[in-house]
Amino acid sequence: MPAPRATIDWLDAHLEDRIGELEALARIPSVSAEGFEPEAVRRSAEAVAALLLDAGFESAAVVDLEGAHPYVLGEWMGAGEGAPTLLLYAHHDVQPPGRASHWRTPPFEPTRGEDGRLYGRGVVDDKAGIVVFAGALRAWLESGERPPVNLKIVVEGEEEIGSGHLAGFLRRHHERLAADVLVLSDTANLATGLPSLTTSLRGLLNVDVRVKALDHPLHSGMWGGPLPDAASALARLLGRLFDAEGEVAIPGFESDVAPLSAKARADLEALPFDAGTFREEGGLVASAALRAGHAGEVYERLWHRPSLALVALEGMPLAAAGNQLIAEAAARVGVRLAPGQDPHAMRERVVSFLEADPPWGVEVRVEAGEAVAGWRIEPHGPAFAAAERALRAGYGTDAVYIGCGGSIPFVAPFAEVLGGVPALLLGLEDPICNAHGENESLDLADFARALRSAAHVFDELGRALASEAERRDGAGPDRTGAARARSQATQ
Repeated sequence: MPAPRATIDWLDAHLEDRIGELEALARIPSVSAEGFEPEAVRRSAEAVAALLLDAGFESAAVVDLEGAHPYVLGEWMGAGEGAPTLLLYAHHDVQPPGRASHWRTPPFEPTRGEDGRLYGRGVVDDKAGIVVFAGALRAWLESGERPPVNLKIVVEGEEEIGSGHLAGFLRRHHERLAADVLVLSDTANLATGLPSLTTSLRGLLNVDVRVKALDHPLHSGMWGGPLPDAASALARLLGRLFDAEGEVAIPGFESDVAPLSAKARADLEALPFDAGTFREEGGLVASAALRAGHAGEVYERLWHRPSLALVALEGMPLAAAGNQLIAEAAARVGVRLAPGQDPHAMRERVVSFLEADPPWGVEVRVEAGEAVAGWRIEPHGPAFAAAERALRAGYGTDAVYIGCGGSIPFVAPFAEVLGGVPALLLGLEDPICNAHGENESLDLADFARALRSAAHVFDELGRALASEAERRDGAGPDRTGAARARSQATQ
C-alpha cells in the first residue's frame, strides 16, 4: 500500500525546502580527487550529518578511516526491534568541476534554469540522493506518521575516486549495518520521468601504456626519418586495438560473455528507444554512425557486452608544440567488462596484447590498475515487487528494469557483507544530466517524484518484508533477516 496521503501532501507542500537543502550541500566543493582541498570533503560530511539529524534520524555521525575521506553513518530505528531494516546508501563527494569556461553557471553555485533543471556539480550525483532519503523520513515524521521500517544510512566520501576504503569500512561496521534490503541512490533512469531499477553493472579496468623512443626530444628536421618518435609509435600501437569496423581486436575480448536469453533480448527490444534522441543526447556529430541498429542491440552493447575506449592521451600539448620528435608518450585504455566476465582474465589479455611486438622496437611499459568485476541480480521476490509499486505511486507510471553501462564498485562489497540481501539500485540521473561533465543538472520534477517514491519505498518495503517474514516464520534457515529479528525479539 502507498505511504499515507498526509505524508505525500507534506512532501509536496515543502518541496522548496528540500531544494534549498540540496543547494546548500551543492555549494560545498567536496571534490575527493587528489589535488583538491580535503577540508571541503570534511565540511560536506559534517553538513550531511547535520541534515540527517535535522530530518529526524536518531543518530548521524562523521566516521573517519585512516587515509580516507570521511563517511557519515546514521540510524532511525523507530519502527521497533522486530521490524524490517533498510540500509540506504548515497555519497557526498563529487567529481572535479572540469573546465570553468564550459559551465553555463559557476559549478558550485547551484542555479535553476528556465528548463526546470538545477545546475551545479553534485546536484544529481549524488547529493540529491542524500536529500531524498532524508526528506522522505522527515515527511513521515512531520506528518505525524512513522514508517513501518527501520533505516540505516551510509553516506560515503570517496565514491568518485573508486571507493578504495569501502570494503574495510563495511568489514569494520558490518554488525551495525545488518539489514534486510539495500537501497542505493546512485544510478539512473532510462528517461526523464521514467522510473528505473538497475539490475546489472559493467566492471572496470584502466590500463596505462607508456612509450619511450628517445631520451630527449629532437629537432624533427635534423633527426626525422631515421629515428622513430614515441607519439607515432603509440598511435600505431593503439590502432591495433580496433578493426576497420570499430570492433575490439584483442583476442578473446568477449569469449567469456554470457549470451542473453531470448526473453532477455525481447525485454531489451521492448524498452523505449529513439535513435535520433539517442544521438542528440549523446552529442554525436552528424557524420558519425551509431554502432548499433535498434533498441535491443544498443542496450545489449551498452549494458551486457564489454567495451574499450581511449580515455586519455599524453604527448605534447598543441599550444606548446614545436617541430620536434616526441621522446615519450602515454595513453590510458579504459575497459568496461560485461557482467560475469572474469576481471583477472580481462586484465591479462589486455596487458598481453599491448605488450606484444612494440612498434619499431620502442620501449613499451604497461601498467594495469585493479580490475573490478561487473554485477547482476535477478529482480525477483517481494522487495522488487514492493519497489515497483512504490515507483509507480511516486512517478505515476510503471517502472522499467535496466542495466548500467558504468561501474559502481561498492555494490558487490555491500551485497557480500549483507549476505546477499536484495539490492535496489535507484537514482535521479537522466540521459541529459551530464553527471561527471560540465553543466551537471537535475530535473526538479523528477526530484519531486523521487521524494514521493522514497516515502512510498519505506512503506511498501516495510509491509512487504514483514508479511514475507510472517509467512516464512518458523521455516528454518530460509527465513529472512526480518523474520529472524522478529523471532529473536519474541524469545
